[in-house]
Amino acid sequence: MERGLTLGPGQQPSAAQMADFHEAVLRQGALLYRDLPWRRTRDPYAIWISEVMLQQTQVSRVEGRWERWLDRFPTYDALAQANSADVLQEWQGMGYNRRALALLRAAQAISQLGAFPRDQSDLVALPGIGPATAAGIRAFAYDLPGTYLETNVRTVFLHALYRQRVDVPDRELVPLVAAACPKDASNPEDDPRTWYYALLDYGAHLKRTLPNPSRRSRAHTVQSRFEGSHRQKRAEVLRIVLGAHASLPTGEVADALNHHELSAGRPPVPMPEVEALLAELKKEGFITNKAGYWSI
Repeated sequence: MERGLTLGPGQQPSAAQMADFHEAVLRQGALLYRDLPWRRTRDPYAIWISEVMLQQTQVSRVEGRWERWLDRFPTYDALAQANSADVLQEWQGMGYNRRALALLRAAQAISQLGAFPRDQSDLVALPGIGPATAAGIRAFAYDLPGTYLETNVRTVFLHALYRQRVDVPDRELVPLVAAACPKDASNPEDDPRTWYYALLDYGAHLKRTLPNPSRRSRAHTVQSRFEGSHRQKRAEVLRIVLGAHASLPTGEVADALNHHELSAGRPPVPMPEVEALLAELKKEGFITNKAGYWSI
């Protein structure tokens, strides 16, 4: 198994091959273990925040920001009682601002429930929580089995079981990921929490030391350039409104945005595009407009 397999479409590894794979992953996980701060807790709220922050974000950027978030919003009740401006302000620099609003809405729903959910179906019913995030919460907070298919996990399975194949669809990986996960926490050296940490750390190592195996996944996408993109301009407009001490008219938002764009060596943004950006952010619940003035 150390040399890897190349499973064909619809082909399944043998029980012996899966046992070898499992042993190899645990061995690599023990050697490569990363003592990250969110691994020192079993608080489902804290783990949930780390899972969302780590989506498409480097670990080094999350360290420090996770601790700061928990200082400001230490529980889901504290987050539920926050206003959207405070939540968005704390999220700045983490990308994908809609995730911050989803965290707020989900915290409000959890606060109404009175307890953090454990069941997969209850977790995915919350705003912004998909199957992988729910499985991560279950594994790392509750040591419960699940199908935690994220990029580092995908990398290990592709490297070990699909060595020479390209365009491997997740529908082939999902049953293998589900079957490989330990079904209980009776063995602390091979329980769901330990198993998925091993996959994450081994996968991160493979991506640093080899041509990224996850590129051979059908699910692999190359993230588009951020600077100068529509997404970057949206984020800058939101930052401008967030940072204002008072509501801003459209013209002042446009002036501030174009000052930023010109400072970055990019052309100014036409007023119709600024107006469209503001309308888009308003429609998605990020900002409000009263009598022509914009605020959070």
